[in-house]
Amino acid sequence: MPPYTITYFAVRGRCGATRIMMADQGQKWKENAVTFDEWMKGDLKATCVFGQLPKFEDGDLVLFQSNAVLRHLGRKHGAYGSNDKEAALIDMMNDGVEDIRLKYLKMIYQDYDTGKDQYIKDLPGHLSKFDAVLANNKSGFLVGDKISFADYSLFEVLLNHQVLSPSCLDSFPALKRFAAMMAARPNIKAFLDSDDYKKLPINGNGKQ
Repeated sequence: MPPYTITYFAVRGRCGATRIMMADQGQKWKENAVTFDEWMKGDLKATCVFGQLPKFEDGDLVLFQSNAVLRHLGRKHGAYGSNDKEAALIDMMNDGVEDIRLKYLKMIYQDYDTGKDQYIKDLPGHLSKFDAVLANNKSGFLVGDKISFADYSLFEVLLNHQVLSPSCLDSFPALKRFAAMMAARPNIKAFLDSDDYKKLPINGNGKQ
């Protein structure tokens, strides 16, 4: 049995960064795909602490909340900085990524038809903050000299935004280098090229 199990819908969604991280770290996992009809029956939902997926299992540890999963994997696989200071900065960076992800999801699920153009217009103001951070770190990562779970989270958000607006990184050289560096990591490249990745839509409503 693989060490990890994901129970989630057949989308990249909230498990995108988790899957990329596990692939890069050479981990195996099992996928339990849930259909919308199954979810609407309510039996599975009733077992979820916050009434939502994904559900992540590591042996007898069951986690909900995608960022809690990333932090757990970061601790287990040496992707949470080299000391407490770096860990705190990684938490801060991941929270910043989450701010962008929430804005993106609101647009995708609530304002796509009327708000997409304005969202893309506003995007440089959000991306510029991360470009500045990366430009000041010679390692190419967000914090310290090695990869962290926040890097996987940022990379996954950038992948989604490059679908939404293919030229969105053109004005941000540090972000563009970061995205290329992450995509070139052998395990990530293999995963992004796999059918398991390509077959999954980015979002549950088909918009991207």
